[in-house]
Order: sequence, then structure tokens, then C-alpha cells
Amino acid sequence: MKTLASLIVLSASFLVTPASAQWPVRPTPGVPRLPNGKPNLAAPAPRATDGKPDLSGVWRFHTSYLLNAAPDLKPEDIQPWAAALFKSSGDNYRNNTDGINCLPPGPKTSMSVGPPLKIVQTPGLVILLYEYQNLYRQIFTDGRDLPKDPNPTWMGYSVGRWEGDTLVITTAGFNDRTSLDLGGHPHSESLKMTERLRRRDAGHVDMQVTIDDPQAYNRSWSLKVDLDLLADGELIEYICENEKSKEHLVGKRPEAEFKVSREILSQYVGKYDTAANPEGVTVELEGDRLVIDPGGMGKVPLIALSENTFSMEGNLIEFQKNSSGVVFRVVQHWTEGDRIATRRK
Repeated sequence: MKTLASLIVLSASFLVTPASAQWPVRPTPGVPRLPNGKPNLAAPAPRATDGKPDLSGVWRFHTSYLLNAAPDLKPEDIQPWAAALFKSSGDNYRNNTDGINCLPPGPKTSMSVGPPLKIVQTPGLVILLYEYQNLYRQIFTDGRDLPKDPNPTWMGYSVGRWEGDTLVITTAGFNDRTSLDLGGHPHSESLKMTERLRRRDAGHVDMQVTIDDPQAYNRSWSLKVDLDLLADGELIEYICENEKSKEHLVGKRPEAEFKVSREILSQYVGKYDTAANPEGVTVELEGDRLVIDPGGMGKVPLIALSENTFSMEGNLIEFQKNSSGVVFRVVQHWTEGDRIATRRK
């Protein structure tokens, strides 16, 4: 199981959320406070000098589509070449993807790369700083248009405009060497993304991302992402070194996967409740493979490592039985901690 074990390490590096506590505790200026000194995340959103909501701060993604950025797409929504590439990528452990090769993640930065990001808002320019790989994006809000004939880049070109209190960011000009998610959904150079950000209050940004790529998909779709303020936090350096383990990602997934009978797999099917997500966790059996929706992310196929442990695009999933031998919970082993969901009765 060296191959699958290596994949767990590689994918987990995207999802780890390093502590930002290397700096001495220093309250962030401008964050509204309660009488006890703690951040008042429900206070009104601060305003910039031009009267627009100030998006500045260090933020975490509230909902992640890092594993599956196309949760509601049907087979007829994806063009044949893109479907074939997606399947080929999965069969080869995603070993040619940007994440495995430590290349810039491109559009994934809009749908959660895992570690936090910092927004710096100035007149005419909004800067997004990403902890992951020390990446950045420049959002020009000075009235310019997108380049007419851009040289394709990893992170694309971005312009923004205000619609009332909502910042609308349009990004295009991506190269086609990245994917939309760790699941390997491809995109073409025609990809265009629209992000709509509205700071609801001091501690929350409502964010919607729309994906439009007519060369790869037959329709566009939108994802509700949202950001939570990481009050009094700062970014730290985060360097990717996944490529050192790439040599272990060899062979074909169907040949290396542990064989589990349909009878055993059916024992895990059901709905599981978790306090962390009101939508819960859903496990289904499609053909001879388990698929899991870990909470609003859409269905993600599971790769068997043993009779009760599976890989969810690199994150370990474990089904546990009680003393009577009945499956009663599923545990997602994430780098930042276990996420436990209990089966409904």
C-alpha cells in the first residue's frame, strides 16, 4: 500500500492548516472587540475610507470544494475529452496534477486551498495573499478591462468592480495545466471565474464562485464558499515538497486497490450526523464503489485500503463498529484533527 499511503501524505499537504502562533499574541488593529477583549465577529463590517466595505483581514474558507469542485455536475454536463482526462487522472493516482508536482494551484485558490489567505484592500487594488506556497493575486479595481489576448498564466488575470457592497472579481487567462480540484476535474484555457464577495459583518464574508468553461463543460455552475475571519492571526511560510514522494505514485488504481465485497461495502451505506456540519455525512454505494459526501462537497469516490478504511482523495476515512459488530460511525482523519460523524438510527 505504499502508493496509496503516499497519496494520503500528498493530498493532506493541501489541507493542513498550520498554526499562525509563531508571532507573539498581538491584537489586529481595527477588529471590533467585546468588553472582555475578544473579537466581536458579529459587529458591523468595517468600512474603507471610500465608504466601501473593507475586506482586509486574515480569512479561512468556511466551506471547501478542494476535493470536488463539481458536486452537482451530471455526466452529460462534461465534454467527452474532459471526462476521459478526469478518469485517466484518477486511474493514475493524479500523479500528473499540479498538486502532486508542487505547481501553482490556479483556480483552486478561489475554492479553498486549505491554509488561510490574507486580503489587503487599497484604492484601485485588492491583493490576495495565500499561505499555501506563498502565492498572491492582484485584483485591479481601477476600471481596467481584462487583457484581450492574454499570455496564459497559472493564476490568471483578475479585475474587480463594486456592485453596491459586493466586490465582483472576474478572472480569466488561465493556462490548462491545473485542475479545478484535487479530484482532477480539468479545465481549458477558456476558463472564466467570477467571485462575488460581500462582508456580511466583522467576522464573515459571503462568497460565491461561478465557473464557466464552455470548452470543457456544457454549463456553468456556482459554489457557495464563504470566509471566516481568523482574528489576530497572521500567515506563515508554507512550502510544497510533494514531488519528493511522486516516485511512489505508480501503477493503476484498479490494480492496486484493496478488494472489498459488495456485501461488506453495503454495511457502510447511510446517513451520519455531525455537529460540525448540519448537512451531515452521506455514504452511498454506486456499483461496486462507495462514494461519500463529507458535508456539502458533493460525492467523492472512496479507494479501499482495507475492509473498513478508505482514501478520500488522500484523506483517510475509517468506518467503526460497536461491540455488537454494527457500524455506528465514520471518522475522517484530517491533518488538523479527526471529524467524527455518528450513524442515524
